[in-house]
This record gives sequence, structure tokens and C-alpha cells, in this order.
Amino acid sequence: MKPLADPRFRRLLIGQALSGFGSSALYLTLGIWAKDLTGSNAAAGGVEAALGAPMLLSPLFGHLADRVRRRPLLMATNALMALAVLSLLAVHDGGQLWLIYLVAVCYGVAFGVLGAASAGIRRDLLPDDQLTGANAILQTTSQGLRIIAPLAGVAIYAVAGGGTLAVLNSLTFLAAILALAGLRVEESVAPEPSREPFLRSALAGIRHIAATPVLAQIGYAAACAFCVIGLSQTVMFAVVDEGLGRPPSALGALNAVQGVGAVIGGLTVSALIRRAGMARTAGLGIGAFTVAALAYCVPNLACVVAGEVADGIAITWIMVVLSSAAQLHTPSRLQGRVNAMCTMLVLVPQSLSLAAGTVLIDRFDYRTLLVVMAAVTAVCAAVPVLRPVVALTERTFVTPAPAEPAEPAGAPGAAEPADRNTADSRPAAQR
Repeated sequence: MKPLADPRFRRLLIGQALSGFGSSALYLTLGIWAKDLTGSNAAAGGVEAALGAPMLLSPLFGHLADRVRRRPLLMATNALMALAVLSLLAVHDGGQLWLIYLVAVCYGVAFGVLGAASAGIRRDLLPDDQLTGANAILQTTSQGLRIIAPLAGVAIYAVAGGGTLAVLNSLTFLAAILALAGLRVEESVAPEPSREPFLRSALAGIRHIAATPVLAQIGYAAACAFCVIGLSQTVMFAVVDEGLGRPPSALGALNAVQGVGAVIGGLTVSALIRRAGMARTAGLGIGAFTVAALAYCVPNLACVVAGEVADGIAITWIMVVLSSAAQLHTPSRLQGRVNAMCTMLVLVPQSLSLAAGTVLIDRFDYRTLLVVMAAVTAVCAAVPVLRPVVALTERTFVTPAPAEPAEPAGAPGAAEPADRNTADSRPAAQR
């Protein structure tokens, strides 16, 4: 793909892959660790809730990413996480469960900051026609690490314990810092004090999304769907335990299968966007969650594996579309805040439904929760699939309709060259 020809993007990719590998190996194991310490599905699901809770502060993360240099911000965040994960060396029994939750919260904060800062850097590094490909590569790499990272994490956890895994994760954060240290990028928006009131400036991202129809449709459909998708994070412990009769450690292998689905999603998403458009691709991604939920209802390993593949495809399609739409239809000065709000639209509902799942899993059969999830996601998928919004600047990425006779330039009714909501503040040479 074209983005890989740019050595700066390759360096950014290496930095994200290094920290992502260590993070996936550890934070996917935190739930298993919590379950082993307490024997509770709810305690294990609580780790996922702790991971998502910091997303309530997404406007602040985006505001920070738009007000300071983004490369140093990425390096500083990785450095702080390298220290934070070492606190897990103090976890020995259920009495230190709170430390697992604390580290999960730190992960949530780091993901928010890193996501917002990385989106802005990619906008400055690459031309518009390479952003979707770059996002697909990054998302495929991130999700594809689940093929190896969970297996490696569970193996290290089983043999050497969570403390050893924490130390190794700390080293991957340090390696990511070294990769980012050599990244050279000229940021298009210099940090400067905002003239707006702080709260209004921090919330500029959500106002921009609301004013941009294609972003609003994709973001709101995803937000509604993730109001129930988070249930699966807790329900999967019951699927493995009650449905398949296997130990919690089997989740590591299933997460690896989800990584296979993510790779499939990453390899297909760019072509799908070109043919179907961004909104419809997002709807198809949400629909894949419906397929996954129904597959998990069947107490059969092959069906559960198929569900994990569908889950991986769904995550990749939705996140690539959401990040690409945000970058293409947002000026550079708002990249951090808009990306942070897009992340918030997904992760906050997911965390709320995950928290609800920790309560509901002990009151309802897990299959009932999965049927509810399937029904809601099917409805959310229908709107962007059947009535997708296509922005003017997106038409070059969608298979064109038969051409109509052109009107003279300046004639009444002639199309504007671009929607005002997609205006870019960068110099033309950087676009």
C-alpha cells in the first residue's frame, strides 16, 4: 500500500505495533487474572469497564492533542505507561484487585491520548487519498496482533505470572519511544492558547461531528450499536465457561481468532469503501456484530469461532471508517478533538453496556443478552446501509454514478468543489 512507501509512516507504525503488542498481551490477560483471583465473571468484566471509563474524558484528551506537539505527547504517554504497568508487580491475591483496575484505567487514559495525537500526526504525514489505506494498515496491525499477543500473554501469565508479563509490557513501551524519537513531522497547526472558553473549545469536536452529516450518521449509528456491543465482553466468559465448558484461559485463543477476522477486515475495507461508501461500510460492520452475537448463542466451538471472526471484521470496518471519515472531513486544528469524540461515541456506550453486563450476567441467561444485542445492532445497521449519507468530498472514493451533463463553471446550480465542513486549514503543499 502507498502509505508504507513513506518511511515516517513506517516509523509511526512500528511505534504503535511495539506498544500495541505488549498492551494486547497484558490488558487482555487482566480479565483472566481478575477471574483467577476472585472466581467471578463480574470481576473479570469489571476490568473491561475500567478500561472504558476514562473515555468519558475524551474531550480533554482531544483538547490536549490539539494544544501541544503531538510527537512529544506520544512519547511522554508511552513513558508514563511504562511506569504504570510495573505497579502490577504488587498483585498477589484478591486484596490487590484494585491495582488491576487502576492499571486498566491508566490504559484507558493512554489509549485516549495516543489515539487523538496519532490521528493528527497521520493527517500531517499523508495526503488525503492515502489516509484510508493508512488507517486500514494501522487497524489491521493493531487487531491482527491479537493473533499472537493473547496467546503469548496467556502463556507467559500461566508460566511466569502476571508480574513478568507486566515487566515485558513496560519494555515494549520503551521500545515504542525509541521508534518515535526519530519521527520527523512538520505539524500544520502550531500550539497556541485558545481564545475560546475552555469548555467550548474542548467540545468543539462534537459540534463539528453534529454539523457534518456523514460523520454524524456514522458516529451516531456506531454509538447506538455499542450501547449493547459491550455486553459481549462479559458474556464471553459465560460463553466459554457455560457454553463450551472450557477454562477462562481459552479466551486467549478466541481473541487470537478475532485477530484473524481483523486482518480479513483490514484487507477488504478499502475496496469496500470505494464500492459502497463510508456510511454503508460502517452499517455493514455493525451488521457483522449481529452475525457474531447470533453465532455465540450456539454452544458449539465452530460457531463461536465464526462469531469471533465476524467480531474482528466488524471492529476493523467500523473503526477504519470512523477514523478515515473524521480525518477527511475535519481541518487539522480539530483533528485531536474530533478523533477523541469519535472514540468516545464508541467506547463510552460500550463501557456502559459492559458495566450493565457485569450486573445482568448474574440475572439472565447469557443467550438472552446475546439475542438483545443481535436485535439492536440489526436495527442500527439498517439505517446507514439503506439510506447512507455521502459527502461531496467522499464521492471520489465511491464507485461513480453515470455522469450527467456538466454545467458551465459559475452557472446556477453548479456544484461547489467541497463541502464547507471538510475545509482543510493546511497549506496546499501539505494536503
